Amino acid sequence: MPQYPQSPRSQDTPAADGPAPGRSRRAVWISAGLAVALVVGGGGFVAWKFEWFSGNGRAVSFGKTAPPAAHGDGKAPRSPQPQAPSAPAVPTGDPDVLMETGPRAEFKQTAKLDDGTVIAKTRLTGAKSGFEGDVWVWTPKEYSDPKYAKSAFPVLISLPGGNGFPANYWSDRSLGLQKAVEEGVAAGTSLPFILIMPVLNPDNKYYYDGSDIPGQPKMGTWLAEDVPDFTRANFRTYKSRDGWAFMGSSSGGFVGMKQVLQHPDRFKAVIASGGEIVPDSPLWKGHQTEMDENNPEKLARKLIDGKGPDVYINFQVGTKETGKDRMLRFQREFGTGPVKTTIHDIQNGEHNGWHYVRGMKESSLEWISKVLKGPVPAAG
Repeated sequence: MPQYPQSPRSQDTPAADGPAPGRSRRAVWISAGLAVALVVGGGGFVAWKFEWFSGNGRAVSFGKTAPPAAHGDGKAPRSPQPQAPSAPAVPTGDPDVLMETGPRAEFKQTAKLDDGTVIAKTRLTGAKSGFEGDVWVWTPKEYSDPKYAKSAFPVLISLPGGNGFPANYWSDRSLGLQKAVEEGVAAGTSLPFILIMPVLNPDNKYYYDGSDIPGQPKMGTWLAEDVPDFTRANFRTYKSRDGWAFMGSSSGGFVGMKQVLQHPDRFKAVIASGGEIVPDSPLWKGHQTEMDENNPEKLARKLIDGKGPDVYINFQVGTKETGKDRMLRFQREFGTGPVKTTIHDIQNGEHNGWHYVRGMKESSLEWISKVLKGPVPAAG
């Protein structure tokens, strides 16, 4: 099998307070090393005790009362058996509301937030792409509120930078993405988004550009079809694109923008951070036609020539990183007609997830919340 050089895309740089969650795999190796040290160095019991008390690893059921963390005998509960899809409740009011279609996936908690909400993970085998990978999810506390029991929620598919494998760094609560949504909801500046956080690539070898590169895993189909189908199976969502969007940083920002431009009938908006605009995987070699079909510049031109539908792109860029010139060029050449573009400058921002979350809190969450639909509580 031929060997390819690594993609020339820029690397996420370390923030002043720690390693940046981005293209570098440094954070993954640090986490793995820490886990090994805890076990080998005699800290295995401490790690186990922390997991036991935190509830991580327990079964989670979103929108319903979760199973208890432990039985009276101190043993963790058994994982539930796969459930057959139940008869869906009938939504009221908005005909755009889609109740969970089933079958439900099995989720295990990976983190718990201060407000009691949890981040959980499941394993998804894509029926259309054939790819199997991990997906993390988080729902805001409003999702479990009885007055929203028949309401749809907007979905923000959140994509990491770098290879985005084997983990999605937005599922790490330390970045603050979930908290940013929480605080925005409380302040009235953000919708209560469901966050869906899939792996971006099938491995750590190359960048697959979130695309169906000939002869490679179908990561474009995974993100455009399998992940949304999974979301509809497990959560109350909107039938129309008015409740569907992407956000991503670096390579994830490129993929989110590409998906919105490629499938404007399914997705309406994207927050794209970090300045990646065009496909650059070495795996495209010999497949120019297919690469052009996954190039945001060519997709934008096609959308403009076809007169819509309207899509919304909010670029984010730190003042201490490169990439704004590429955003300005895209905005100048393609930000017309149905392609609506804005650029948010993050003062003193660098190429990392912490600063992109800050930008979302400053402006971008409010921007995207004005573009999408939010849940409507039951009357009375």
